[in-house]
Amino acid sequence: MATASILNQRFGIEGVVHFSEQRNGFVVAEVRNRSATAAIAMQGAHLMQFQPNGEEPLIWMSPEASLAAGKSIRGGVPVCWPWFGAHPDNGKLPAHGFARTVPWRLNQVHAQAEGETRLEFELIQTPATRAQWPHACSVRHIITIGRELTHELVTCNHGETPMVIGEALHTYFQVGDVRKATVNGLQGCDYLDKVRGMQHDRQSGPVTFSGEVDRIYLDTPAVTEIRDPAMRRRIVIRSQGSHSTVVWNPWLEKATQMGDLGPDGYLHMLCVESANAAGDTVTIAPGAQHRLVARYAIEAL
Repeated sequence: MATASILNQRFGIEGVVHFSEQRNGFVVAEVRNRSATAAIAMQGAHLMQFQPNGEEPLIWMSPEASLAAGKSIRGGVPVCWPWFGAHPDNGKLPAHGFARTVPWRLNQVHAQAEGETRLEFELIQTPATRAQWPHACSVRHIITIGRELTHELVTCNHGETPMVIGEALHTYFQVGDVRKATVNGLQGCDYLDKVRGMQHDRQSGPVTFSGEVDRIYLDTPAVTEIRDPAMRRRIVIRSQGSHSTVVWNPWLEKATQMGDLGPDGYLHMLCVESANAAGDTVTIAPGAQHRLVARYAIEAL
């Protein structure tokens, strides 16, 4: 992985993009433009912070998140790729794939005319990653920091046979009090309830939270939103290339077992993930690509 000094020489933009080395040698891209601030770890191309100017943070990061090589970061926007959940054939491989725990390469940084900052990362393939995913492919993660936050996950199949992937942008949104928050836009959608052993059900009304929620909604619409009366705002999520939506909050008991959410972290985070998961995996033809896009915006209630 390139050092912060090398990255500053190649990609630094005075007053806008700066690379720093944090604890345990973690290299982080820090972005500050006229619209927002953000921080992105080179491991996992993992967005850790995003806050539009004049607003509360959009993204939640656990104050007890560990930054350690090869370990997932609790909070932010982990990239789940090339499978979601358990590997379909090998239970010894890591849940949600390896993309979030390995180094990525920064290919480009653009300060765009409208004031946004665009960073393009590419997954670094190694013998270890090829052993888990022996397919000729590439994956890029493009993050655009502006008044809105945009993620693009682009997978290209360079092989001669079709390739099936599962994926998700496992976004932790900050909420004032999850007990008062709702997720709107999934009414009428079928879902698999992981809390009840993957039982099949159908959503009636907004999604509410009074206990653990871990659901994969199938064949979901392009727009959903989090209504957060405690923060007097709504978060609008616009997705493309996403056939499913994951909604997750571990609640108190599981959060305590996890150990890195903080004493009341579960009350202030809510994952609503643009995904292709369970029965909504994606088949990419030889020479083709798939693009998963998620765009997040804050609006007043």
